[in-house]
Amino acid sequence: MTHHVSSPCQKPIVPKHRIGVFDSGLGGLTVLRELYRQLPQESLLYFADTARLPYGNRSYSEILQFVREILHWMVAQNVKMVIMACNTCSALALETVRSEFPIPILGVILPGARAAVEIGQRIGVIATPATATSNAYRQAILEVNHTRKVWQVSCPEFVPLIEQNRLNDPYVREVAQGYLAPLQEKQIDTLVYGCTHYPYLAPILGELLPATVNFIDPAEHVVIATEKELELMGLKNMQSPAPTRFCVSGNAEQFAERSSHWLGCTPVVEQIQLPTLVSDSHHDSHQMSISRD
Repeated sequence: MTHHVSSPCQKPIVPKHRIGVFDSGLGGLTVLRELYRQLPQESLLYFADTARLPYGNRSYSEILQFVREILHWMVAQNVKMVIMACNTCSALALETVRSEFPIPILGVILPGARAAVEIGQRIGVIATPATATSNAYRQAILEVNHTRKVWQVSCPEFVPLIEQNRLNDPYVREVAQGYLAPLQEKQIDTLVYGCTHYPYLAPILGELLPATVNFIDPAEHVVIATEKELELMGLKNMQSPAPTRFCVSGNAEQFAERSSHWLGCTPVVEQIQLPTLVSDSHHDSHQMSISRD
């Protein structure tokens, strides 16, 4: 770790100490849980764009706009790295925004695809409509190994049901059976959670699929990639971690209540206002200006 020797003439250096993690809602908490498990010394900032969830039925331009607004805000919070704990954002926006911001940005799709290829031959992917339509998992898996068979299923109802905390509702099992049927017909040996919300469905999906099917949670694998990136850039935290900061764009009390079930405690949650970005041209350009409303 580099230690800067300060002099009276230097401005004090504000340490970039947190990893930023964002999602549309509760799904990214599966990534947060993995960060706690694998990198307990890191300080974290979690943002949920609850005012605009779900993301899975949004257009490319909407997702890109949302991601840019979140990243502008996170950079202003002095984070040292960002994890897109959202498959839809990773599929649609990651490649575009990586070159626009001065910090490392990691997505969940490539780590998940690599892990699936290591153990599976016939790979099923359950995802949001936007992620499924993007073909991001299929492309990533076949780029790693073109001999693999890949089938994707769009699951539009899963995120709203999870966000409404309806996992014990028999309707969820019924919906899951419908989504899994085409994958079971293909006799998949591996299932990828193509949305960070979906690990919450593990007990239900495990009952519906044969015991021989392997489950891939990209959250686990993006954190392995995060640790490698931190080591490579000399950004690992060597001090005690600060408490996780939780922020939302929607109702803070509602998020605190719903997330407590997964976190094992009720977090302190701030409601924040994201910067509004205005494009300087009609076509997609990253020449963006921040509107101060």
